Amino acid sequence: MKQKIQIALVLSMIVAGLRLAYILYQRHEDQVQDAKKTSPAAPVNPDYLVFPKKLRPYDLQSAQALTSQPVWVKAGYSITYFPFSGHTEFAHEAGLLLPIERLEIKRVVLDVFPKNLGEKQLMAVFSRGGNNYAFSIGVDKGGTFQIYSDDMLFIEDPHELYKHWPKDIWQLIDQHEVKPGMNEIQVTFALGIGTAPGSGDGVDKTLHYPNGGKPFSVTYRDGKVAEIKAGD
Repeated sequence: MKQKIQIALVLSMIVAGLRLAYILYQRHEDQVQDAKKTSPAAPVNPDYLVFPKKLRPYDLQSAQALTSQPVWVKAGYSITYFPFSGHTEFAHEAGLLLPIERLEIKRVVLDVFPKNLGEKQLMAVFSRGGNNYAFSIGVDKGGTFQIYSDDMLFIEDPHELYKHWPKDIWQLIDQHEVKPGMNEIQVTFALGIGTAPGSGDGVDKTLHYPNGGKPFSVTYRDGKVAEIKAGD
């Protein structure tokens, strides 16, 4: 029974991580659509002109393309990784990937949960501190693959993709800090994925950022940070 509970918890964490990755992608797409609706005379936010490259893997073999270049984490503090020693040790959570953390994927493998042979996890393997770890980038259900790596990872350095941002903004992001005036993408790069605990949408809203155990609530007005509360 204890093993079944552990397996269920691990499954829920992986599914939640993949879902949050999709939320981040969808928010970016919504912002792009909002930009298209602005007046032709209005200046276009250069962020809306950033279109990160995608690999679009569709099976195990095509997913090996992730090993061809470094990757950077889109969905910070939402992707759980596990020790890997020839197989993924799903019973031992190792931590969460950091916002825009740079990784070198060594290989992509198929792995299974104990007593769950009908569905395999597509695991990306990387090294840290001399140890190997792995995190899920999709599933294989009887030969039908669902792969979410394009929503979870950049294959280009975000510093280059958003090189139009001021130097002081990048300094804050690299220190995982935020300040009023930053936009939602910048805050996501600094604090990871945010969730909406209450009302609000679009450019005026409040998001909660777990931030790896150091939570913040950030209120946006007109798409910019207006208020920051620690510990909420």
